[in-house]
Amino acid sequence: MKNYIAFPRIEGRTSRQAHANLPEGTFERELGKEGFFGPATHMYHRHPPTGWVDWQGPLRPRAFDLNRLSGAEASPWDAPTVLSNASVALRFWRVPERMVDLARNGDGDELIFVHEGAGDLYCDYGHLAIRAGDYVMLPRGTMWRIASAKPMTALLIEATNGSYQLPDKGLVGPHAIFDPAMLDVPAIDDAFLAQQDEKIWRVRIKRGGAVSTVTYPYNPLDAVGWKGDLAPVRINVADIRPLMSHRYHLPPSAHSTFVGNRFVVCTFCPRPFESAEDALKVPFFHSNDDYDEVLFYHAGDFFSRDNIKPGMLTFHPCGFTHGPHPKALKNAFKQSKPATDEYAVMIDTRDALQLGDLAAGVEWTGYVDSWKSPGA
Repeated sequence: MKNYIAFPRIEGRTSRQAHANLPEGTFERELGKEGFFGPATHMYHRHPPTGWVDWQGPLRPRAFDLNRLSGAEASPWDAPTVLSNASVALRFWRVPERMVDLARNGDGDELIFVHEGAGDLYCDYGHLAIRAGDYVMLPRGTMWRIASAKPMTALLIEATNGSYQLPDKGLVGPHAIFDPAMLDVPAIDDAFLAQQDEKIWRVRIKRGGAVSTVTYPYNPLDAVGWKGDLAPVRINVADIRPLMSHRYHLPPSAHSTFVGNRFVVCTFCPRPFESAEDALKVPFFHSNDDYDEVLFYHAGDFFSRDNIKPGMLTFHPCGFTHGPHPKALKNAFKQSKPATDEYAVMIDTRDALQLGDLAAGVEWTGYVDSWKSPGA
């Protein structure tokens, strides 16, 4: 059995409660292990921990405007990879009006986050209507296609060599955040039966980075029924009920939605701001000690970031402190609005992520300087 060295103690001027009642004139920084689940120390600094004036070298905060990735790809396997490692791959896909071929992922479960648009998804299990804000989890090996009713873009999050599960909700119980009964599954309905035909269909199967094509003389989405407990599921971000405390700013892990092998997917949804006078009302400064952090901005006003708009993605690799921008920091203990107004998807990965080839072409290179104070 192994245990972290544990000897909680207090040195110098501190608060006895994290994220509240900070000593006057200080800025709190959390140093932690295991992505907010392990041992942690809170430092109290004279200056904002992100107050750098220059940054050299490849390790830095990065931001990408995925809206600038142009062209609809016929297959999700043609969509550009933005970031990836051995456990997860992120692609940004402009969905064609009609997929000519079926897709099948032999590498892992696929999580489709619909950023814009609406349409219909047909798969082995039946038919699902999908719209902006939907998460659709497709188990590994599922055949599927999308017919778009409105121009659609999607963030694809592949659990490479793994599966998606729901997080352990611990003290709040399994029905918090969202009740599993809120998960929709595909239906074998009239729309699904109507698309079955005896025409030539191709299935593009991705496995190990290579794509193979299998041709059928009929539509292989020809099921007439199914039973079991393995199936695609759908939930919309509007159906997520975030945990919150009026006296304590909860860590990002409280907003976990899906868990993969060595990564987690979290969802930030509108919620009331903390109302206690001494409670921090912006994300606390923290060091990425064990995880790379990715945020995809879906909709709303992103209160802790400046100059970020829907369709952008930020990447904070392990190894440095990050936190709110200077403008947001001014509202650390007093907000002008009663609640947040943002939807964002966060992916935290235990292993280092590598940048895809096309992502560099849509990078906002000035992002690292956006923490500088005016005149710095």
